[in-house]
Amino acid sequence: MTKAKIDVRGLHAALDAERQARGLSWRSLAKEIGVSPSLLSRIGNDLRPDADGFATLVRWLNMPAEKFMVDTDTDRSAQREPDLMTELAPLLRARQDLDAPTIAYIEEVVRAAVRHAQAPREGTA
Repeated sequence: MTKAKIDVRGLHAALDAERQARGLSWRSLAKEIGVSPSLLSRIGNDLRPDADGFATLVRWLNMPAEKFMVDTDTDRSAQREPDLMTELAPLLRARQDLDAPTIAYIEEVVRAAVRHAQAPREGTA
């Protein structure tokens, strides 16, 4: 049986991105979601939320819970990560507030950032 756990850092990053996009403090975010500020603080400190808290957070993020689950029984270094653009493209196209030129622009910015991150650095072997 494969064991899974919550990707607390990924959950925190998603909450933080949405918090910043809405211009909210962590306390205001907790109020909007309907959870205690201490729940968000615990997540920020890499502590797992309880099941009800996790369900509330992923529902509020409008994201599937599976996005924040990682297998603990498999060697993650041996697993190939899906291409970032493969994951991002359907998410961008599902947005009603983005037109085709904007989506193309965002995709190119992300591709450029990935190329930059993967480029060999001067002075490294």
